[in-house]
Amino acid sequence: MDAEQTAQRQVSHSQSSHSQASHSQASHYSQPDVDFKLDSMIATRARHIPGNPFAMGDARVARAVANGEDVIDLSKGNPDGEPPEFVIDEAVRATHDPADFRYTAFHGKPAFLQAAASWYQREHGVNLDATTQLLAVSGASVGIGLVLLTLINPGDLVVVPGPYYPQYEGSTAVAQGRLHAIPTDEEHGFLPDLDAVDEAVWSQAKLLILNYPNNPTGAVATPEFFAKAVALAKRYHFIIMHDFAYAGIGFDETAPISLLETPGAMDVAVELCSLSKMYMVAGWRGGFIAGNPVLMDAIKGLNLQTTLLVTSTVLDAGTVALNSDQASVGVLAARYKKRFETLKAGLAQAGLHLCEAHGGLFAWMRVPQGDNDRDFTTWLLHTAGVAVLAGSDFGPTGAGFVRLSLLKPESELAEATRRVCVAIRQRR
Repeated sequence: MDAEQTAQRQVSHSQSSHSQASHSQASHYSQPDVDFKLDSMIATRARHIPGNPFAMGDARVARAVANGEDVIDLSKGNPDGEPPEFVIDEAVRATHDPADFRYTAFHGKPAFLQAAASWYQREHGVNLDATTQLLAVSGASVGIGLVLLTLINPGDLVVVPGPYYPQYEGSTAVAQGRLHAIPTDEEHGFLPDLDAVDEAVWSQAKLLILNYPNNPTGAVATPEFFAKAVALAKRYHFIIMHDFAYAGIGFDETAPISLLETPGAMDVAVELCSLSKMYMVAGWRGGFIAGNPVLMDAIKGLNLQTTLLVTSTVLDAGTVALNSDQASVGVLAARYKKRFETLKAGLAQAGLHLCEAHGGLFAWMRVPQGDNDRDFTTWLLHTAGVAVLAGSDFGPTGAGFVRLSLLKPESELAEATRRVCVAIRQRR
């Protein structure tokens, strides 16, 4: 064997040995360690987050439709129309603007923040510093999470009137706080009696969450109610977060009021606003937080590290929307009020009672006597072909009710009430 052949055999042997060693090592490393449980690596905050009832509702409807059922979906809060034409035009223009190809300012474009400040002044008589008291966010839901993470330490108490928007519970769980629901009832317009709350609750409270116009009940706050909340916050040293997602969507002669209109509120409060509901741009994800500059500074600090910048074109379109005369918002409010009345009249024929609503996008209905709200929701879906959400999805104080969306044309709402009436009569 010559030297060249000997060298080739040595290389081949070396490669074979290396391959065998690599295989042996791979086999060794791929062997599962029975003592290593991946789920033990998941943070407590992630393991104990409650389920999202909206996602679960979507899944129920999707299964029903996949099984061939004809469903009118009144479980969703998804706007069913289009933004005003001038808002769409601005969004289209902005997509061609080279300035919008770049990252936006961290706290939001100055023009957007100034438009939000001007909106507050015109619509609510509230004067804000656009640089220290406002933050652009990708929807009010992002704002809720930011505020909770900024304020709540593990074990801190968050107080909320029930029934409540489910994210309040979810975001409190992420922050590892504790949630305490204070009851409301139809007799008092679903506004809680704040004076009736145990003093021990207020003494422990770190944050009070309010939401008016309310999801799911349609209740609206009065100046007296907000004044009482502010007085309690100052007395017991807690913060108020007002979720004003349905600003402008009121059914009464007087428009829904901002918490920040209340004397002294700026000392203890922040407020969240959404572009989604006022301008029908839920898919664009835009909104803002306003309030006390010390609180806002802390919220901005967390925002810099945890969330995405708001899309530049959304900020431009939002600027135009906020600077408008808000006539389009008034049109929406009148439309939803009429839809509510359609639902109320139709369901009354089946002996079903809708609680009086004063704003927002939803109707709150008591289930028939003796029914469980979850069972009734399932029965409506598969018997009447109408999807709603169980009141229990909005916390324990929602038991015995269901929530219906107003975000369908009147013709579909009328058909939904017809189906429900037929199903109720056949049931009897």
